[in-house]
Amino acid sequence: MTTWRGRLITGAGVAALVAGIGGALSTNIEAATATANLSVTAAVVANCTISAGTVAFGTYDPVAANDSTPLDATGTVTVRCTRNTSSMVGLGPGAHFSGGRRMNDGATEYLSYELYSDPARTSVWDETNRVTYVAPNRSPQDLTVYGQVPAGQDVGVGNYADSVVAEIEF
Repeated sequence: MTTWRGRLITGAGVAALVAGIGGALSTNIEAATATANLSVTAAVVANCTISAGTVAFGTYDPVAANDSTPLDATGTVTVRCTRNTSSMVGLGPGAHFSGGRRMNDGATEYLSYELYSDPARTSVWDETNRVTYVAPNRSPQDLTVYGQVPAGQDVGVGNYADSVVAEIEF
């Protein structure tokens, strides 16, 4: 038994008094909170890469097969851009350009050819007539290059080659 202010408090009363004090203490100690918004930003930039394959015409026969029939071949230019990036892909004139694209045999002979952006080979693909490309996603996309060596060229025996720069503007 305990006395408080001259009163006798029994065991049950002490327990009630302690519970009351504990309850009063817990209601007086409350946690406070405050909030703020954290700003998170990023900028996605337009970017593109380009690589070029080969337009391999194979064998040109000016006497029989290609006397009256042009020699056709295809190649690819591969582009990879940030999604929704709009770009223009152009093909340079080639290292041996003179009034048109030409391959060289490493000496004095030239074999004329042209590169096109369409299968019918009516739209020349060069620095002026470029192909418009909008990236649907960031995956590499192959653009087909349609090549043609005109029929009936009077050229000598040899291995002919040229180098054309492929460029993407975005």
